[in-house]
Amino acid sequence: MISTLRIVMQKELRESLRDRRTLVNSLLIGPVVAPLFFILILKLALARSVSTEDESAPVTVVNALAAPNFVQQLRERGLEVSLREGSEGDIRRWIGDQKDLVVLYVPPAFGERFTEGKPAAVQMYADGSNSEAGKHGARVRQAIAGYSALVGSLRLQARGVSPTIVQPVVIDDIDVSTPSARATLMLGMLSYVILLATLMGGLYLAIDATAGERERQSLEPLLATPASRGAIISGKIIAAAAFALASISVTLLAYRFAFSLLPAESIDVSLDIPPGALLRLFALILPIILLGATVLTALAAFARSYREAQGYLPLLIFLPMVPSLLLMVAPVRTQAWMLAVPFMSQYQLILRPLRGEAIAGWEWALSLGSGFALAALAWFIAARLYHRERLAISG
Repeated sequence: MISTLRIVMQKELRESLRDRRTLVNSLLIGPVVAPLFFILILKLALARSVSTEDESAPVTVVNALAAPNFVQQLRERGLEVSLREGSEGDIRRWIGDQKDLVVLYVPPAFGERFTEGKPAAVQMYADGSNSEAGKHGARVRQAIAGYSALVGSLRLQARGVSPTIVQPVVIDDIDVSTPSARATLMLGMLSYVILLATLMGGLYLAIDATAGERERQSLEPLLATPASRGAIISGKIIAAAAFALASISVTLLAYRFAFSLLPAESIDVSLDIPPGALLRLFALILPIILLGATVLTALAAFARSYREAQGYLPLLIFLPMVPSLLLMVAPVRTQAWMLAVPFMSQYQLILRPLRGEAIAGWEWALSLGSGFALAALAWFIAARLYHRERLAISG
């Protein structure tokens, strides 16, 4: 049986390596392009956040003569102030025509109320559905809040009152996280991406090894050999698992390369993945590699054609991701039962090696044991499907 298993595995790997479509999809598009695209988006987001802090925000002030000092303070706080005159209808028309994104209207009574020490209101007009207007509006609110705090402090000092009296409690933030921990927080999607790449790596080989061979009428001669069908399907599963392992290896290497493109020194994070963390990461996802290869092979055997397998297998691989997505939306503290649920367990534990945190022995046992047990059950079901006589019949 071992000899048959090895022969079948070598056959599937050899045929897959000759298939450019399988190589491109399994070892290039997902493992290489996806990490680079992910890091590109992250790099653009970081660059945008930095530029947003530095760039000036345009704001139009109506009836500026009612508050000249206020307008001057807006300029000194980095806002690009332009002056116009008009009614409320004019302001709404300016915003609708995209000529002005943020407009401040200063009421005529502003100066009088300000002089009397009363709250002086200004009206800010902006289109809430416009993201650019929202960004500039936040800068304008920040500038006004800073000016308001400054005036409030000066008024207290003029009355012989220390401004600190209105701040009875002050918070000093002390961040005890390590650069590696901050990196994994920033790259929280990494767990999901790794699990998805683990399944996608062996997808095309699993489809072609059964549904594809059935259409090419090469599966029936293989099943007619004296080799046991358990050995045949085991060889196909191991070949799909080997491709998935190669795919996730390329994915992690691509991430290590992509991480080097980020300005880690400017964001105070460490994006280096130690070799020991990589080994623990491979150990954590090994049950998922075997489980994914087994389930995909079984479903390819159940499908009546290659097209049908292509139709629902890519959709089905997202079902195990539901626990991961739920934990991303509503994170909770890790509990023992979660470690017994494949995919949920891996999602909870994958980031620990990257953060430099230890995994307890019972957590290893529960996570790996449940994953391998479910993979064995899936192999049993796949083997039963391979014993069907209609397996080799196409269509």
